[in-house]
Amino acid sequence: MYVRHLGLRDFRSWANVELDLTPGRTVFVGSNGFGKTNLVEALWYSSTLGSHRVATDAPLVRVGAQRAVVSTIVVNEGRECAVDLEITAGRANKARLNRSPVRSPREVVGVLRAVLFAPEDLALVRGDPGDRRRYLDDLAAVRRPRVAGIRADYDKVLRQRAALLKSASGARFRGDRGALETLDVWDGHLAAHGAELMAARMTLVNELAPEVQKSYQLLAPASRPASIAYHPSVDVEPDRPDVSILEAALLEKMAARRDAELERGVCLVGPHRDDLELRLGEQPAKGFASHGESWSMALALRLAAYELLRADGSDPVLLLDDVFAELDAARREALAAAAESAEQVLVTAAVVDDIPRDWSADRIDITLNDGDTGPASAVLTVGGG
Repeated sequence: MYVRHLGLRDFRSWANVELDLTPGRTVFVGSNGFGKTNLVEALWYSSTLGSHRVATDAPLVRVGAQRAVVSTIVVNEGRECAVDLEITAGRANKARLNRSPVRSPREVVGVLRAVLFAPEDLALVRGDPGDRRRYLDDLAAVRRPRVAGIRADYDKVLRQRAALLKSASGARFRGDRGALETLDVWDGHLAAHGAELMAARMTLVNELAPEVQKSYQLLAPASRPASIAYHPSVDVEPDRPDVSILEAALLEKMAARRDAELERGVCLVGPHRDDLELRLGEQPAKGFASHGESWSMALALRLAAYELLRADGSDPVLLLDDVFAELDAARREALAAAAESAEQVLVTAAVVDDIPRDWSADRIDITLNDGDTGPASAVLTVGGG
């Protein structure tokens, strides 16, 4: 799989970009702030409908513009597929597939299968559980696009149930049974969608675990062995996910925590409270891993994702965003080796020296026109320097 064309309009710092790409390696070279990361961010957004840098869509729309457009043409085993995404802050986004509108942008998830390596990946180890949950959900949705719909449905129910908890908190003291009965209905919706999402995550983690172990051993052969496990908010067996068992466990736990939820006005039970546990030897990676071990674990998670997607049938596009500059020589070599056989690798770097010396790659320089002073005036020069 590879991206043949990338088009941007009013995305981040770019007013307009039309860029033809080829299989193999392409390196975007430019100073910090000139917009090179915005290019791979757009591709990652096309793959997952999310950014690796921000949690909302508003920053993706160029200042002063009403909407942003990301257009890609993806080639997979000789067949071309065009995806157009229209991003409008504060309103529903739109999508077209092969120039035809689709009912929901979720329908284009999976057309472009990509794996992104970025400096932000350290948050997978050192950050909050939300970073690790998003890693799982993004990968699960790219592999099985139906998961994107499950996650969206769950998030919608979660917001509605949280709003109801806040309003129902006082109703129980007034003897208003109607609000509590309505809450029972939303408990059922949350449990149904939550059980599906948890089952998808658990199945994914069971497949990921051996790949993470192998990748970490490759990256840090002298370190302690790495392992991962899904840590649910209910008492179930993650190794054998069963949707009906998960749904029943969620309902039981919500009933047990009902008073606490009403008192606090928040949902305390569900996959939004779960975590992906990362361990090195007998210790959790978070708080106990060194800087080098943390980087190795983060890279192992991404390499494991790459191997799973590759095993599904076609090479995912590798997006390497300023990551070589963050790594020591051994980890750079291991990552370069993993990228050696990929069908397409798109790399950003501040200076050419950050790229492995023995790599043959197309180069695109990002520079300013003479006299210009800001990233909004950056231009792409193919075959630069």
